[in-house]
Amino acid sequence: MLFRQMIEPDSSTYTYLIHCPDTGKTALIDPVLDTVERDLSLLQELGLELDFTLDTHIHADHLTGAKRLKELTGSRIVGPAVDQLPCTDIGVREGEPFRVGNIEINPLFTPGHTDHHHAYLIDTGTHRMLFSGDALLIEACGRTDFQSGDAATLYRSIHDKFFTLPDETLVYPCHDYEGRQISTIGQEKNRNPRLGNSKTLEEFVEIMDNMDLPYPRKIDFAVPGNQLCGACPPNVPEEYRQPCLRHDQG
Repeated sequence: MLFRQMIEPDSSTYTYLIHCPDTGKTALIDPVLDTVERDLSLLQELGLELDFTLDTHIHADHLTGAKRLKELTGSRIVGPAVDQLPCTDIGVREGEPFRVGNIEINPLFTPGHTDHHHAYLIDTGTHRMLFSGDALLIEACGRTDFQSGDAATLYRSIHDKFFTLPDETLVYPCHDYEGRQISTIGQEKNRNPRLGNSKTLEEFVEIMDNMDLPYPRKIDFAVPGNQLCGACPPNVPEEYRQPCLRHDQG
């Protein structure tokens, strides 16, 4: 399997390239509109064609690149079936593996950050790779104070779906704000200040309920835009419109 990890710096979002060399099939997990040109350049450099984009959830901090990439490459848009987005070509569900060529991607329904969040697990035969989305971050986790979030639900998702995986499972989050790229399940069980060292449900809920985080900068246009798979709504502020203008102009 060919694998690349790339970051969009404004929202600190990681996009992951997954390629099956046996079949030539390629997917991008959580692409960002702002970095579509970068992703296309990498695909060209590697001699690959894009077949799928796969989002973990409806993001609130950036616009997905799924729609634009489909327009430019013919790739198919994949996302949680529970969203029932009319712009999605393929809906994924837990218990129904999604294949990128010979690579089997297992969706894990992990609500709590949002009520539709899915993570994706790949077993390469030598190690497991968990693309944890916003549910589990490196020594952190996704917010639960907006967009159908619920701290108790997130706690159960992480403990039931993630912390039951082998400790050596590699964790690739959707975001990191301190320049870190990778963790493991064992590390998060031991070091995560919100969840580690056998934090109880009550302790976790109290932590999450008292975080007092600022209002998300892009949520007012990112959520409606991502409900259309990355279309730019008319309320995008001027300081964030450049990717929309660039793409609208072709």
